[in-house]
Amino acid sequence: MELKKNINYELVDTHCHLDAYKEDLPDIIKRAESSGIKRIITIGTDKKTSIKAIDLAKKYKNIYAAIGVHPHDAKEFTNDTKMIFKELAKSEKVIAIGEIGLDYHYDNSPRQIQQKVFATQLELAKELQLPVIIHSRDAKVDTLSFLKNAGKIKGLMHCFSGDIDMLEQVISLELFISFAGNVTFKNAKELHEIVKIIPDEYILIETDAPYLTPVPLRGKRNEPSYLIYIAEKIASLRGVSVEDIARITTINAKRLFDIGELPKEGNIAYKIRNTLYLNITNRCSNVCIFCVRFHTDYVKGHKLRLTREPTIDELKEAIGDPCLYKEVVFCGYGEPFIRFDIVKELSLWIKQKGGKVRINTNGHGCLINKRNILPEISGLVDSISISLNAQDEETYKKICRPLIKDAYKGVIQFIKESKKYIPEVRITVVDIEGVDIVKCKEIAEQLGVDFMVRKLDIVG
Repeated sequence: MELKKNINYELVDTHCHLDAYKEDLPDIIKRAESSGIKRIITIGTDKKTSIKAIDLAKKYKNIYAAIGVHPHDAKEFTNDTKMIFKELAKSEKVIAIGEIGLDYHYDNSPRQIQQKVFATQLELAKELQLPVIIHSRDAKVDTLSFLKNAGKIKGLMHCFSGDIDMLEQVISLELFISFAGNVTFKNAKELHEIVKIIPDEYILIETDAPYLTPVPLRGKRNEPSYLIYIAEKIASLRGVSVEDIARITTINAKRLFDIGELPKEGNIAYKIRNTLYLNITNRCSNVCIFCVRFHTDYVKGHKLRLTREPTIDELKEAIGDPCLYKEVVFCGYGEPFIRFDIVKELSLWIKQKGGKVRINTNGHGCLINKRNILPEISGLVDSISISLNAQDEETYKKICRPLIKDAYKGVIQFIKESKKYIPEVRITVVDIEGVDIVKCKEIAEQLGVDFMVRKLDIVG
């Protein structure tokens, strides 16, 4: 099967072993570049391969090195090894300590020695202020114990194959999760479920080349250019585009390893799948306990933290041709109706251009603007999605923490009014402790509107 060609987005292979390739290494790297792999992290597993990783990183601009001793080789770790790695880490191309960890599947090194060496390398990473790349196989309990005891540390769980409980514990430590070729395997059912639920801000991809060749190339030697097949599988499982996965994982790799520049300004228009979203304000009349804006600047790899609110002309320029998208959605990090005049004028412009308009709102629009605004956007808005998020006023106050008096009553009234002026009306709730989904659905049925449950931590 031929490799993918004409890739117009950026991918990062966060874990491979380039030292395994010999004469054809230049061709391997060339194929990776032509397949959209803009950065590669090559991994050391002992002193020799760590030095080789650094040499390759120095030779090629877009290759970076991780240095460490793999649990298989922990028995070779001596009193001098830590000092040797401290010296190796002085290279500016060394961006992580890894591959380190525990492997109780093969037990190539005694477990006690693996544990001691793992703890030592975690200490080294903290001392050098470098992230760690962790290998864990059949060693869940001890791996998590060592990571918790290590205190605050950055890093990733490489080639994740654990269960959902392990996923949750790793994320609670604010560590990233990296998926390799095994995610493409047909029988990897539990892993597929994990891929579906992991929050965007923790996901990374890798090849682990030359190992773990992805479907449909099983039987061939793996290489970084095959990363696209892993990205495609993850995109399919998560219901997004490959472009979305590329953007999300590239941003995450840059954040974790400090390789490449991050966006300086927040996006005012951003594409997810075939929909364009508009980020017209970061202000909101709710302070919801689950809101993504309180723990990250990014949604689906798009930076949404604004330093100033965009003008109508800037928004028109950012949209371009609205007919290129399934719909244009007012959403972003704030409540769009805080800028009602912008919403109304831009919606008219989008409709005149032949586009479709949807508004995602907390339902405070009439309270914010102190009048019934819905007649003013009749004929301009095709659909509206209103966040209910609670079955009663008391729960709403606890979860959404509104800044406006009588907010819950206002939301219910807004839903009723929306039905009169907007063709499609939907209410949403976040599946969070305290929210009675059944009662919320009953409210939707009573009001005669569509209903949708949004999973916590899944945004966009």
